[in-house]
Amino acid sequence: MSRLQLTFACGDYDRTRALEEGTVRPDGIDLTYLRLPVEETFFRMMRHQEFEVAELSLSSYVLSLRADPTPFVALPVYTSRMFRHGSLYCHTDAGISAPEDLRGKRIGTPEYQLTACVWMRGILADRYGVPFDSVSYLTGGQETPGRIEKAGVELPDSLRISRIPEDRTLAEMLAEGEIDALCTPRVPSPFVAGDPRVRRVFPDVVAAEKDYYADTGIFPIMHVVVIRRDVYDRHPWVAQSLYKAMLAAKDAAYRNLYDTSALRFMLPWLTPQLEEARALLGQDYWSYGLESNHETLTTFLRYHHEQGLSERLWRPEELFAPESLESAVI
Repeated sequence: MSRLQLTFACGDYDRTRALEEGTVRPDGIDLTYLRLPVEETFFRMMRHQEFEVAELSLSSYVLSLRADPTPFVALPVYTSRMFRHGSLYCHTDAGISAPEDLRGKRIGTPEYQLTACVWMRGILADRYGVPFDSVSYLTGGQETPGRIEKAGVELPDSLRISRIPEDRTLAEMLAEGEIDALCTPRVPSPFVAGDPRVRRVFPDVVAAEKDYYADTGIFPIMHVVVIRRDVYDRHPWVAQSLYKAMLAAKDAAYRNLYDTSALRFMLPWLTPQLEEARALLGQDYWSYGLESNHETLTTFLRYHHEQGLSERLWRPEELFAPESLESAVI
């Protein structure tokens, strides 16, 4: 009997490598794994729904729930998780000595709806007294002019948001002091180049992120995996099959990462850093599923709604294929 042929567009991750290499195979499915930059995957999936299965920004996925019928159904698989305090940069002469000083400033962001920026706006509001509507936002290309929002967004009138000139980039505007700060998932080129005019808002990112986790228990979720709606409607069994395989691939990555015979990545203290992460965040610190991530998802969905991106407040249970939320036991 032939297996279902599906294309899976995803980044280059240790937690999905077994799927790409074929050492883990979903029941009844042959996957063609397309290793693509996340921006390309998200743009092509949101604009043209090109892939049967894809990694997708959590924010973009929640935005897609406004459509009827919805174009995708998600699995509780989190291909990207990341603390994002390190995603805030500022110009050294902008008068920003602490996160609280961002209030009233001009903050660049490639797209208002980016998941990393939703998280940081929420954290700034909750912990530092910087409500999302207390600043001005400027959107556009970070390193290349002309970036547009991948998903149309209707935003509250109270929000001050504008496009930067079509021939400019956020990176150069930050370096020149034309914007005060930048919230972005990717490190801006002036910072990479060591430009003294640009620095991080949080000088000790790791300490700030550890304090945040100690206070909240949240390891932010950035991306989920989605199945195109037409595929799911025809073959609802693929949700459980893919979820099981992705769990197995992640578990293989856990085992391989703790192999001390030779370093798998070019980090000299990889093993002690892994042991520290487990001590702080728990053995299954990159957990999939709903139950162990309920509070994290609830917090993100609140931020998404508060910031004008969701018409209503979604519940975590509403995000995922029901087949992926329970399994048989013996």
